Amino acid sequence: MSPEIVKHNGKAPVTPLRSMPPIERFTPITPHLAISPSVSVVVPAMNEAENLPHVFATLPQWIDEIVLVDGNSVDDTVAVARRLRPNVKIVRQTGRGKGNALAEGFAACTGDIIVMIDADGSTDGHEIITFVGALMTGADFVKGSRYASGGGSDDLTFSRRLGNRILTGIVNKMYGTQYTDLCYGYNAFWARHLDVLNLDCDGFEVETLMNIRAAKGGLKVHEVPSHERDRIHGESNLHVVRDGLRVLRTILREWRRQPAPPRAEPATTPAADRGVA
Repeated sequence: MSPEIVKHNGKAPVTPLRSMPPIERFTPITPHLAISPSVSVVVPAMNEAENLPHVFATLPQWIDEIVLVDGNSVDDTVAVARRLRPNVKIVRQTGRGKGNALAEGFAACTGDIIVMIDADGSTDGHEIITFVGALMTGADFVKGSRYASGGGSDDLTFSRRLGNRILTGIVNKMYGTQYTDLCYGYNAFWARHLDVLNLDCDGFEVETLMNIRAAKGGLKVHEVPSHERDRIHGESNLHVVRDGLRVLRTILREWRRQPAPPRAEPATTPAADRGVA
């Protein structure tokens, strides 16, 4: 018997099993799997009316909440979103940039799990089940990787690929991580860890900021393969050199910042029973 087990009256102590959540709290996501935590999906969008039908068509019906953050679009982005999903929650962005849009979207979420995807059609909502599954089996923060086995990209140019590789290497060296993909915007996490992430940036460096703070905050980070597709309509606002320098400054600045402690898992949801049936 393991020396860590302390006997009382000749018997090993037995921890009573926790009761399962009531059956009505479970949401079926496959014929063989149901979960009790609620799931919110945040979609930052600016002038993406043409892309939203493709994006929303990939979102699973079992998600509880879609939060679309509109960056002052001049097209029909909001109207299209409401037509596609009448119950969509619209957040009118008060600041500027992707980082600010995500921060405002996260603040509006009511779900236990938050998933972030892009509105240009490059991220596939069918993959959400993989992210949620990793969270349900013990991860605190799940990041998509185009370089993990089974992942890929139709959109990475040589300069973006090279820059991402260099920046990923710097982060791994400085922070002791083993990331394969730093600058990718498909992530999911438990909402209780928002204080650890504490988004306070405006631009595309937000993904790097989240990855670093998750690691520094002691969160259990898990990578899952993801396939990035080409933007369907319109042009990206990403500028390789400008945004690459912003990412680099973020990496260096975070080195001096003290991390926020992770919030403990609620006692009603022990690690051994995360509401999976």
